Amino acid sequence: MFAQDEPLKIGVVGLTHSHVHWILGNENKNDFEIVGIVESNKDLAKRYTEQHGYSMDIVYNTMEEMIDATQPEAVTAFGAIYEHLEVVETCAPKGIHVMVEKPLAVSLEHAKKMEALAKEHNIVLLTNFETTWYPTNHRAKELVEDGAIGYIRKVVIRDGHKGPKKIGVNKEFLEWLTDPVQNGGGAITDFGCYGVNLMTWLMNGKKPISVTAVTQQQQALNNPKVDDDATIILTYNNVNATIQASWNWPIGRKDMEIYGLDGAIYADNRHDLRLRISEGYDGFAEESYKLEERQAPFNDPFSFFAAVINKQVTLKPYDLSSLENNMLVMEILDAAIQSAKTKTTIDLKQ
Repeated sequence: MFAQDEPLKIGVVGLTHSHVHWILGNENKNDFEIVGIVESNKDLAKRYTEQHGYSMDIVYNTMEEMIDATQPEAVTAFGAIYEHLEVVETCAPKGIHVMVEKPLAVSLEHAKKMEALAKEHNIVLLTNFETTWYPTNHRAKELVEDGAIGYIRKVVIRDGHKGPKKIGVNKEFLEWLTDPVQNGGGAITDFGCYGVNLMTWLMNGKKPISVTAVTQQQQALNNPKVDDDATIILTYNNVNATIQASWNWPIGRKDMEIYGLDGAIYADNRHDLRLRISEGYDGFAEESYKLEERQAPFNDPFSFFAAVINKQVTLKPYDLSSLENNMLVMEILDAAIQSAKTKTTIDLKQ
């Protein structure tokens, strides 16, 4: 249904974000073709090209060199978050579409510049979150919209792991991931963005009234420059969300709980979902689901990127990957960082 004559020509900009293995090792290569890689660290480039069977002949020092040599239709950015703006500044005027790893930008200021460039030059600018491709999250939203648990009142979203150093992140990634300039913060940006993205989608783009955040540094030796634990509270009319983003979970997790007037939905991981309907004071009837992967191209970020560019898929309002969703994510994260620093609740302009 989504077949195209020619695979999309993609350039990979940066290899220091280890999520890059997602595209280098991707099996849906009939939808896209990697025509060039930009990476000045040749040791890193050699390691990854050898691992995934690419030639060093397609590795370039700069975006300009790669673009001139390979003429990509789109690029995916896998460098530091701070570098996302430069990628859009280089590619947008040339009509080259861009997908960045989450979050969209290092700050709201950068995000606004990226948005203006994307609109001026009419390019697709998407943000890729791992949780976008979880069938459980999509089923949870369907259940909410079908009224399965009544009007939602509370959402709790938890994301994170033991911390970059503890899970053995490679040195090129660790160097910028724990830097407040290159990453914009620690866990508050790295994992806080997941929950804010999902909540913005669940609320169909409705802006929270206020944002309150508390951050801590529980591993000062491992993360000396940034927070490694954040709790973000979003307040809406009759609804609130608690986002727990941490590099201090003993077990890595990406899960969501949605509480309505009549029951609760637990998206426990990518495939496991539970629906509980209230019975009496603390009783409930529970249904469990083991969900299959979503159908192509809705199961893969790069096939989805190609389908959007080729107008085979139209982004829904406040789609998880969309620019409008992720501009609001940046506004909320900006307020959360400000809240944590000032120890105050930040009211958002409506």
